[in-house]
Amino acid sequence: MNKWKYAYVPALLFALTIIVMSCKTEPKVLDVTVYETSAGGNNLKVVKPFKQASDATIITVDEDSTYQTITGFGGAFTESSAYLLNKLSKKNRDTILAAYFSKEGANYSLTRTHMNSCDFSLSQYSYSPVAGDKNLEHFTIEDDQDDLIPMIKDAMAVSGDGFKLFASPWTAAPWMKDNNAWVGGKLLPEYYDTWALFFSKYVNAYESQGIPIWGFTVENEPHGNGNNWESMHYTPQEMTNFVQNHLGPKLEADGHGDKIILGYDQNRAGLKEWVDEMYKDEASSKYYDGTAIHWYESTYDYFPEELQYAHNKAPNKYLIETEGCVDSQVPEWKNDSWYWSKEATDWGWDWAPEEQKYLHPKYAPVNRYARDIIGCLNNWVDGWVDWNMVLDRQGGPNWFKNWCVAPVIVDPDSDEVYFTPLYYTMAHFSKYIRPGAKVIHVDNSDKDLMVTAAKNPDGTIALVVFNEGMDNKDYTVRFRESEITINLTAQTLQTVIIPTLN
Repeated sequence: MNKWKYAYVPALLFALTIIVMSCKTEPKVLDVTVYETSAGGNNLKVVKPFKQASDATIITVDEDSTYQTITGFGGAFTESSAYLLNKLSKKNRDTILAAYFSKEGANYSLTRTHMNSCDFSLSQYSYSPVAGDKNLEHFTIEDDQDDLIPMIKDAMAVSGDGFKLFASPWTAAPWMKDNNAWVGGKLLPEYYDTWALFFSKYVNAYESQGIPIWGFTVENEPHGNGNNWESMHYTPQEMTNFVQNHLGPKLEADGHGDKIILGYDQNRAGLKEWVDEMYKDEASSKYYDGTAIHWYESTYDYFPEELQYAHNKAPNKYLIETEGCVDSQVPEWKNDSWYWSKEATDWGWDWAPEEQKYLHPKYAPVNRYARDIIGCLNNWVDGWVDWNMVLDRQGGPNWFKNWCVAPVIVDPDSDEVYFTPLYYTMAHFSKYIRPGAKVIHVDNSDKDLMVTAAKNPDGTIALVVFNEGMDNKDYTVRFRESEITINLTAQTLQTVIIPTLN
């Protein structure tokens, strides 16, 4: 017997065991596409390759743990934006609409517009111009024919996937209100049925133009906005009474019962008292399809406790952020770095009481958008809608001179267009997280990174990672049996697309 023949067997078995174990534990490389927008100058740019990092943050994507279904992302059609588009050359007008609505662009899927005038109108007007016209025999959308309606119809023509459109009133005509004014005051009870009819006639008028209406918010900012632009006040009880006994039944009776009704439509700090009343019982809840919220209570806090409370109060109803912008601010022109720097403020700084001013520090516009959208998605919000799509270099036009920032700024006099970093920030979500997507669970070991993920109807997964800090942050994405390490520089937003896997 050759004793040396068997002397190698233990060593060989040990080596084979190590190889097998190595094969079992060594993960496959995850195939991904990474889109990046950064303070360093990238705007939705595909980035690669990536270098390995021993201290990378671990981000684990769990597709089996699902949360809310996405309704969509987008912005608002306002008379101001539509008017500016009509002042530009056809080439630039078409470029902007394609950038927002085409599949090659941001592919917006959820949009808003105003009923009657708002601050971002050229003047104050109403579709019910004749005082005392209870049956609205003189109802007309003539004021929308030159600018607003053409913009919406052209956006529809550009959009390959289509988009949902909901409408919001800032106020009823003064003759329906207790103060007979555009600003403030309440709807007189004797006009509750007239105001409900107004919504129904709006659907008929817009749909006769070939523009389908998905739904409504009952009132933009029912707390009012001081002595500023168009507004009308409701308490939670008053709005619920109007919806339960007037608006809901009227839309249903007129064959518009499929139209979505979203209650509230103001800042998140007030959510609890509103959803407690809206969803108090079966009768109060019947015609409410969901809750609408704004972000103006703070430049950095997205109010997760309030969002969780609202969801738990009505877990099967919509929770949609319907308006947000960098407000009380003239936009910077062709200066990308400003949108990444803490130079913007917001109107809350001007009006907030001293003990609440900490909620309104100067805050980088990109940070505010990315933080809020990710924070919302991680707390049951299913839709997020920006405010104006297009403004001029002043931040208007706005009859009240309430200047704001928009993702796209134009100079109609020189026919120039500036796509700000906010446009690309919105596209990180709207383009890659599609309607019907399910928000899925993500484990993230770094509290300085904001992370969210959603699985699209086509099976692709969009993982969004935001590093607002000044330090580079490498991270390793783990999904199923695969992983990949991705380099993330300071002040960078990335959307990681994981393709459909069997």
